[in-house]
Amino acid sequence: MSLLELDGVKVHFPVKKGILFDRTVGHVYAVDGISLKVEAGQTYGLVGESGCGKTTLGRAVLRLVDVTDGSVVLDGTDVAKLPEKELRSFRRRLQMVFQDPLGSLNPRQNIESILSEGMAAHGIGANQEERREKIREILAKVGLPANSLSRYPHEFSGGQRQRIGIARALVLEPDLIICDEPVSALDVSIQAQVINLLEELQESMGLTYLVIAHDLAVVRHISDVIGVMYLGSLVEEAPSDTLYEEPLHPYTRALMSAVPVPDPEVEERRERILLHGDLPSPANPPAGCRFHTRCPWAQPKCAEERPELTDAGGGHKVACHFTREIQDGTLRPAGDTEAVVIPAQAEAPAAESEPEPEPEPAAPESDEAAPEAEAAPEADEAPETEGAPESDEAPETEGAPESDEAPESGDASEGDAADASADASKDK
Repeated sequence: MSLLELDGVKVHFPVKKGILFDRTVGHVYAVDGISLKVEAGQTYGLVGESGCGKTTLGRAVLRLVDVTDGSVVLDGTDVAKLPEKELRSFRRRLQMVFQDPLGSLNPRQNIESILSEGMAAHGIGANQEERREKIREILAKVGLPANSLSRYPHEFSGGQRQRIGIARALVLEPDLIICDEPVSALDVSIQAQVINLLEELQESMGLTYLVIAHDLAVVRHISDVIGVMYLGSLVEEAPSDTLYEEPLHPYTRALMSAVPVPDPEVEERRERILLHGDLPSPANPPAGCRFHTRCPWAQPKCAEERPELTDAGGGHKVACHFTREIQDGTLRPAGDTEAVVIPAQAEAPAAESEPEPEPEPAAPESDEAAPEAEAAPEADEAPETEGAPESDEAPETEGAPESDEAPESGDASEGDAADASADASKDK
């Protein structure tokens, strides 16, 4: 039996309207029918874009938000149906590492007070001295010095505060830890330290993780099984390596195509799928398949019938009506939602073909030669005027434009020639 089993979990938030009397006018379908299993000692990664319901699902497992429908079974106990008093004591087995380490720590309490508060509530340790000793052991495991007990959250760096959050979850010795974006607010170097710490703690203490994250590279590194969420539903689930090597759902393929590859040659040749449109509102989700409004391979059936999460073989589950057709290539993208495939080899010839019209710059040279040729006849006509002897000096002055007016009348040309000869004699 799995340690954690979710069956048809739904979390709907009512939308109310009114001043004196609130009335429900709709619902936000944050989580809408998710079923999954997490084995003991396993790390289950949950990915998806912002607003798809990942964090809400994690909070529903801990009953931090009420479950509208479905069951959340931890080691045979349905957490969704526990009374408040029993739930309080049962929560020791379920803990959470929150996304914002500073926001999840009370700034008015020192570290010893923060970590011992949960221990005292659940009766761990006979007295404060025993609890203090256990806290020191946990701090050593997460890489913090013992003198941290008297310090306050604002005195630590972001990575250290996240370690305190992990230590707060560990002191209660839980069976399952839900990590909600545990490294998203940290620098890349600190992210690696925290991820390695989580892995070391899992090996030494036999922990089970449900990791919620955006970073697909982080999820691949730490997870054994990955589930992909879209608009409150699970669209694909598979072992980590299998999902990255062969994604089946169109949404997962689009996500994977956005992950950068460190090899330049592979990056240039791989397929890119660019989705059109925005994420629909969870308050008014589309009928049928939730992804059909943005899917490049959408068919009329997708808008009418919602696909179930079915096993495609080898533990690879996908919720799509046309998985096999898309994989075989018999169903091609069509219409305005067609995916944009960008292989770099298709772009390179286009870029090389642009410089081909190099002979064009030579055309302006011929155009410049043309005015010179046109000017030559004007020079040939110049000797017809009486001022021809002085016209030899005309090119040295700015009187060239005056020669364009010469053909207008003989009198004008004689007057201009006389003026030009007068100017020439003054220069002499």
